Amino acid sequence: MSSVKYRRMLAPLACCLGLGVAMPASAVQIRVTVENLSPVNGTFLTPFWVGFHDGTFNPVNIGSTAPDFIERIAEDGNVAPLQAAFGAGNQGVLFGPGGAIGPGQSGSVLFDLDGTLSGNRYFSYASMVIPSNDAFVASINPLEHMIFDAGGQFIPTSFILLGSEILDAGTEVNDEVPAHTAFFGQATPDTGLAENGVVGLHSGFLPASSGGILAAPQFANADFTAAGYQLARVSIAAVPEPGTSLLMGIGLMALLLPLARRTRGPLPTPA
Repeated sequence: MSSVKYRRMLAPLACCLGLGVAMPASAVQIRVTVENLSPVNGTFLTPFWVGFHDGTFNPVNIGSTAPDFIERIAEDGNVAPLQAAFGAGNQGVLFGPGGAIGPGQSGSVLFDLDGTLSGNRYFSYASMVIPSNDAFVASINPLEHMIFDAGGQFIPTSFILLGSEILDAGTEVNDEVPAHTAFFGQATPDTGLAENGVVGLHSGFLPASSGGILAAPQFANADFTAAGYQLARVSIAAVPEPGTSLLMGIGLMALLLPLARRTRGPLPTPA
């Protein structure tokens, strides 16, 4: 193989692997991943909504009445009203293997985001915790998770949601009656007893002796008030992750250099 043919072969490979080619800061593909960290026979998460915004979208406020779109997530895991309220911004829904994300399971979704646009700068989320009457997790500070800085540079982000952060929508009485409790026996949405309360931190499930959720063997480890209970990890990473293309390129060069020597002869000795 001539040296000219060798260089022609290497050039497109180098470009594909990102060797010496920098992706503009404004064009970033990222992967959002949610991993359920709860123990076996623990809590599940309904399909997990995520969205990127300019820092002004706040899905919920502690101490206030839950808006309808939060009530629908907190009671039934229905993300459609939230998607409509969020509007035309970048948003998506993460699913587990069977829809809900069970203990030890994860879901991911990809986004192509322009980091120079203020509408992509911050990240928010929401999901129902099941089984429950109206337990959920959601962003309560729209500025907490900055994904792009003022210059449009991507900021890799990862955080863990703890059981102590689970919220109660205050929209449905926490009676844990199977017919009223999603993922526990409820047959149709919005069938619980109205509470007419406000959003607050969830106090936890009824004692197992009450015959509620914790009495069921499949949810024996769902007590999220236990010390250190980890509900989920949320990760936001570039695709490919920084350094991946470089490592791939180095590996390719290591394979092709012997070929270069065979086709072009010994490398010249520096003067």
